[in-house]
Amino acid sequence: MKNILCLALIIMISIECKEPTTPVSPKITKQEKQLIKVSKAHTNIVIDGKADEPIWETQKWYPLDQLWLGNPYTEVDLSGKYKLTWTNEALYLLAEIKDDILLDTEKDPLVAWWNDDCLEIFIDEDNSGGNHQFTHNAFAYHIALDGNVVDMSPKEKGKLYNSHLESKRITTGNTSIWEVKILVFDDSYNDDNKNSTVELKPNKRIGFALAYCDNDNSNERESFIGSIAVAGEDKNQGYIDANIFGTLLLIE
Repeated sequence: MKNILCLALIIMISIECKEPTTPVSPKITKQEKQLIKVSKAHTNIVIDGKADEPIWETQKWYPLDQLWLGNPYTEVDLSGKYKLTWTNEALYLLAEIKDDILLDTEKDPLVAWWNDDCLEIFIDEDNSGGNHQFTHNAFAYHIALDGNVVDMSPKEKGKLYNSHLESKRITTGNTSIWEVKILVFDDSYNDDNKNSTVELKPNKRIGFALAYCDNDNSNERESFIGSIAVAGEDKNQGYIDANIFGTLLLIE
């Protein structure tokens, strides 16, 4: 009996003296801002620029109204708004841009692509923020008027990423409807390898921003408007810093 009591005492002392287990810290993400809840589409979306699927009727419009770069503009010259939805396969964007002059002067899609009129979509798959100028920590997809999709590659030069996006633009008068299907890739993406897309699920958070480059008749873009307010004097930070992106929350 005495031996049993001694053994029990030793076990108790051992348990009390054991160092507490350090909890595993959750993954640190950027401070979330402009949280947008995005409802799932339960029917197929055809990328035809018509936006006649039922899901588009129920989704909310968000404004594209923040001057990131260039001269102040009036709504007569330029205005924009957008909607979003998703499926397990992809994120979908519907943008309405009113622009009185559409300009695409550079025929080579990899030369000064940001100076022609284009829609720019920023995607950060895990909403982690951080620098992405020459990495795939996030993407800054420029969709030209001819449909080519360009981003800066890790080789520090422009590269076509046409396989990442499917888009259709229909322009009537001064109003363009852009319908876009966006495949989502994580930061393990490698330009030289075969890459798999990320399957989207409810409660997933994605870093997101939208912008439009406007050029009426100049050597450089005249205005650059975005979907989210950016602090500081230099607001043209989206192509460098994913911390300025808003956050999409996918819901059923």
